[in-house]
Amino acid sequence: DDMRFTPEHIEVQAGETIRFVVRNSGQVDHEMVLGQMAELQAHALEMRANPGMVHAEPNQLYLQPGQQGELVWHFTTAGKVDIACTIPGHLEAGMVGAINVAP
Repeated sequence: DDMRFTPEHIEVQAGETIRFVVRNSGQVDHEMVLGQMAELQAHALEMRANPGMVHAEPNQLYLQPGQQGELVWHFTTAGKVDIACTIPGHLEAGMVGAINVAP
């Protein structure tokens, strides 16, 4: 596990709907969660306080080693959307990325 998203930066246009096909090629569980960094950091703290917490949100994808999944997201407004793995220690290890939504 290199604790990275590949690619780390993605460019999309406002109004686009993107289907992310994500594969966990590592040896431990990982997540891909879309949001703003402050929200992602708060969620990572909540997960640290509640080990084993399981959740299924539209902006989140949880994958076990070797598993592949899809997350579909409609980007409505221009700006930056952050990506993070909020499993304890992963965000802190640098498992983050960003989506630039152009107008």
